[in-house]
This record gives sequence, C-alpha cells and structure tokens, in this order.
Amino acid sequence: MEQTYAIEMLNITKRFPGIVANDNITLQLKKGEIHALLGENGAGKSTLMSVLFGLYQPEEGVIKKDGQAVQIRDPNDANALGIGMVHQHFKLVECFSVLDNIIMGVEPCKHGFLQKGEAREKVIALSEKYGLHVDPDALVEDITVGMQQRTEILKMLYRDNEILIFDEPTAVLTPQEIEELMQIMRNLAAEGKSILFISHKLNEIMSVADRCTVLRKGRYIGTVSIQDTNQKELSRMMVGRDVEFVVHKEPAKPGKTILEVEGMTVASKAHSNNAVKNVSFTVRAGEIVCIAGIDGNGQTELVYGLTGLEPLKGGKIMLEGQDITDASIRKRSTMGMSHIPEDRHKHGLVLDYTLEDNMVLQRYFEPEFVSKAGFLKRKAIRDYAARLIDQYDVRSGQGPITVARSMSGGNQQKAIVAREIDKDPELLIAVQPTRGLDVGAIEYIHKQIVAQRDAGKGVLLVSLELDEVMALSDRILVMYEGEIVGQLDPKTTTVEELGLYMAGAKREGA
Repeated sequence: MEQTYAIEMLNITKRFPGIVANDNITLQLKKGEIHALLGENGAGKSTLMSVLFGLYQPEEGVIKKDGQAVQIRDPNDANALGIGMVHQHFKLVECFSVLDNIIMGVEPCKHGFLQKGEAREKVIALSEKYGLHVDPDALVEDITVGMQQRTEILKMLYRDNEILIFDEPTAVLTPQEIEELMQIMRNLAAEGKSILFISHKLNEIMSVADRCTVLRKGRYIGTVSIQDTNQKELSRMMVGRDVEFVVHKEPAKPGKTILEVEGMTVASKAHSNNAVKNVSFTVRAGEIVCIAGIDGNGQTELVYGLTGLEPLKGGKIMLEGQDITDASIRKRSTMGMSHIPEDRHKHGLVLDYTLEDNMVLQRYFEPEFVSKAGFLKRKAIRDYAARLIDQYDVRSGQGPITVARSMSGGNQQKAIVAREIDKDPELLIAVQPTRGLDVGAIEYIHKQIVAQRDAGKGVLLVSLELDEVMALSDRILVMYEGEIVGQLDPKTTTVEELGLYMAGAKREGA
C-alpha cells in the first residue's frame, strides 16, 4: 500500500536575484513524525518552509497535503490547510498582550463584539495541556524570549494546526527552555501532529527527530532515519567534510590588564532592583574570560554598561588604563573595543542597509573609506566588504550590495563577527557569538576567537551554551541575580558544578 504523507513538497525550485535558494528539492513529512531539516546557514531551509507557509511562491514544483495537490498563495491559505509556523525571528506585535497576539486574525466575535473571555479560557486550557506557561495579559515587549516563543506555539495550537513548522526554535533559548520545548514537541507528535523542525544543533536533532532531511547550498542531499545515523555523519552530509567538534587551543599566556571593571552597578528596566550589583573583574591580554549564567541574571545589562548602551549607576570601567566610564560608544570603539551583540537585529545591523554599508558602520569616517572632502570612497568600501564576505564565507545573493534583511540569520551573524574581529580590537566582547550558526561556521568562529586570544587580545565571552563556555574559556565568571558568585577554572571544574553556581545553589565564600 502506498504511503500517504501529511505533506509532500515535490521538486520545489525557488530563485532570488543572484541565487537559487531551493534547487529541485523534495521533502516528505509522515503523519505524527518529527522531521528535522538540517543545513548550513543559507542552505535554503527557511526559504523552503516559507514556500510551504505561503510567504513565497515557487517557480517550479508541487505541494501535496494528504496526497492531494494544493495551492498555498499566502499564510491564510496555509492556516486554512492546518499549517502553522513559528518563525526564527518572532512575528509578534510588541505593544499587544500575549492573548491579543495569539487570537489576532481569528478573534472570536458574537454580533460584532469581541469575545475575549472565551478566547482566554481556550488559551489557558492549551497552555496547561502542553506545559506552555504564559501570562495572557502581559505585554509582549515585557516578557522573556522563551515566553515569546511559547506565545508563538500557542498561536499555532489555538488555530488547531496539524502541521507545525519550527524554524530554528532553540536559537534564542536557554538550555532549560530547550529541554522544555523538546518535550512539548514530543507530546505534540504523540497526539498525531506532524512537525517540521529546522535546526543546526545536531544533539537536538538526534534527541527529538524521527527522520532528517539534509540540504546543502540549496540542493537536496538526502533523508536519513535518526536511528541509523550519528552526529558525525549528519555534519558530513551538511558541510561536505568532517567537522572538528573539539576546540584546539594552547594554554593561555595572560599578559597586561586590558579591561578593569570596579564596582559596576547598572539599573534594571524591568524592576526596581539593580540588574548588575557592584561587579568587579579584569580581562587580561591573551585570555578568554567567559561570563556564564542562566539568561536574565544581569549579563545583558553588564554588556550594555561595558559597551556604552546603558549608563552606569555606579562604578568605573578602565580600558588599557584609560577611564571610559562615561565615554561615547564611538570613543570606546576607536579606543579598541569590539562588540558582537546579543541581538543582531537591534544592535548589530541596520537591516535595510546593504552588506557593504553594514561592514563599515563603525569605520566609515576613517581615511581608508572617506575622502578629505567628506565623500565615501564607494570602491574601497565595496572591496573591503567583498574581502570579508569571502574570508568569513558570508552567503549572500548579490555579494556586497545584498540588503542585510534579505539574508539568513546565520549569515547576518557571520557578517557581524567578520566586521568586529577585522577591526583588530584590543578587547573583543562576544555575546552569544555562535547563536543560530551551523557546525561548520561555529568551528570557524571558535578558531577566530582563539586566534584573537593568541594574538594578545583580551576576549570577554558571554554565552548560554555550556559546551561553548567549557571549550573556549580560560576563566569562567558565573553571574547569578546580578552578582558574580564564582570564578572557576574550566580545566578543573565540571558542567555539574558550573550548573550549581548558575542556579544559585552554590557560591564562593558561602
């Protein structure tokens, strides 16, 4: 008997200016399975899912649902067919409440009046059934990224979608939230929902998926059963070569003090307490110091204080012996500070600028890029951008003139990393530098960070990925509720001990 698939995407081709994003791709999703879609940044995964959700129209190919060919002209058509999608960058209205976001477009009405009470009951029942705990009345702008994601999932479930697409759902979550999400996905599949799961993280795919389809540079490489494969094999299919999962580095040789922080205090925007409380530490040349902690314990505000995005309430910051406590962001940059920000859209890129303009955002005023008359040297800017694009393998349809918004999240991240490292800084502040990147890109960026350390630069790494913390750092500072509660040596500590400090169950001197 012939297998009937929940969804079949047959011979899909989608082109954009300068690039074939999907080149004759076939994907078949069984009913009740979790099917992973794996590929490098820019391999065409999000494009393929956007075709299925009606955001793009393919030039060639057929989509079938339950064996019948269907036309999906827009997301309304997709929703009518029971297809829902959680996007990599959430599609929420920030000034609306959680409840309003969930019911938007399918508001229950009687005699022209909105029936919010009925909607609230359904949302609360769904959140309890699936363990998706949200506050229906909270404004989206005030809630954590994890809760925003739960809101997106509830949007799908509220519409009774049967086909659920998760596009990079774990890229912005803490390890605890990731484990919760994996369990939610298992529960949904057990109920008969069919899930398409885009991810770069091989351990997640191995733990939750039934089958995996691999794309490379817009082409279909193959579909494998998770039971019959391993991480090494999947990474080879994805990148086309063997990938090193271990970071190789020589022992650190710390030199002079590059960054000195004394008694730093930063106010919190969310509540009346301070987000960073009287924190002191140093970063020396030739070492990688990592700030570890569960998301929301003051790491973001600490970085904002260091980089000038937020004023200090108290304390002092010294960069190479000079007081920069009240210095402007440009002054900090020209004095040798580079910053790979946590939120690449908010603080990393001007999304409607071209890639070349983004590459010189902090350097356009230098003689290399501007004439004495004040005109930008367009050729110099383009050549510079082209060199970085090539060096860091930033995949973009039109090279330097590609608009940043049109690129995949991972390639946007690579562009920021390229720009910040190429400034040859004395201090590199890297916040979640490999968020949303594939294993090949992670391997490359880890090597670049270690190379900065070995060149005698100071590196301050802020990461939620415990594997990254243990692999890259020479010293680990653990933050809990705005304070540094421990300083650990990655060579002598364990992930379990680090976890106890992060959870506040253990602290130095206690």
